[in-house]
Amino acid sequence: MASMESMGATVSVESTESAAATATVAATESAVAATAESAAAATAAESALAALQQLAGGAVLVAGDAMLDRYWFGRVDRISPEAPVPVVTVQAHDARLGGAGNVAANIAALGGRATLLAVVGDDEAAEELDALAARAGITRELIVDRGGKTTVKLRAIARHQQLLRADFEAAPSAAALDAAADKFAALVGRHQAVAFSDYGKGGLSRVADWIATAAARGVPALVDPKGRDFGKYRGAALVTPNLAEFEQVAGPVAAADLEAGAAAGASDGLGAKAEKLLRDNDLQRLLVTLGERGMALFSRGGAVLRRPARARAVFDVSGAGDTVMATLALATAAGVDDDAALALANAAAGVVVSKVGTATAGVDEIRAALTAELNAELNADARAGGAPAAPEAGA
Repeated sequence: MASMESMGATVSVESTESAAATATVAATESAVAATAESAAAATAAESALAALQQLAGGAVLVAGDAMLDRYWFGRVDRISPEAPVPVVTVQAHDARLGGAGNVAANIAALGGRATLLAVVGDDEAAEELDALAARAGITRELIVDRGGKTTVKLRAIARHQQLLRADFEAAPSAAALDAAADKFAALVGRHQAVAFSDYGKGGLSRVADWIATAAARGVPALVDPKGRDFGKYRGAALVTPNLAEFEQVAGPVAAADLEAGAAAGASDGLGAKAEKLLRDNDLQRLLVTLGERGMALFSRGGAVLRRPARARAVFDVSGAGDTVMATLALATAAGVDDDAALALANAAAGVVVSKVGTATAGVDEIRAALTAELNAELNADARAGGAPAAPEAGA
């Protein structure tokens, strides 16, 4: 019995030592990966800060579903006696460019030259949309559909909470789409990139032909997609679905496979699904925005870039995809490399989600976000290595 107990003790000690060694190796590998990720993020932030100066003057044609975003801001003090719904006492109202209009506004805010091509109705909303675009410095090529209607999204908001959204819309006529196609063919060669903003409102029902036209002129086409059919975007230089849009087309992805370091994942994971989507639809690159997990950029052949989201107060994610598209399209027009472009888009998205409603990210705001990110990474590296921390911007 004593011999058996001795053997058991020996086995137990060896098992504990083995487990401890395994844990040490895993911790070391995790630390090395974190250090590498931190260094990569710092390098990307530095490159993005330099690239920010290249964006000015880049020419982007923005085509697709433009809309007017209207907001009613107020307070709620009571429930309606007519139905169990809150009564909003409206205290202020606002109107902003939405959809393709917001993409164009973001390009202009970054110093780019944006041309907006969209079908609108013969109505007061189209006039307001045109005035807002003019005020933002956007060149307007609006096709007026005499029997159509400008898309309007009306939101009622109280205490930063959206209580209601009402949509006013109608599909554009064939004649209006014909006119838009002719205008696109005339304009595309004058630009360095095309950004297609597809909100499923009908303005891009012929997008496949438009992408082919852009390709024939040597102009890269970037697409913010909608719907299950990515085949209509065949030949695009970049498609930018969010995770929900990606899963709608490619199928669900396990949460564990969305974490950084798992991008190449299992055979049914995020990376494999992205590669299949790229291959099946002849796409050059695919950017999947992952919300709080950041962004993942996939290229044909398996190349992957990941950028983590940066912690900040989130008030409203509406329009963040427009900002990402705008930043990437302008970066493409300016010849910025993928690593710096992704860092720019990530920083720009972080800026706009801290604002209420559809919004733009300006050059100074993005510069401040990138500088803060760079300082954070340098300070993290300094703490890990025992070196003095980097001074804060402006110190």
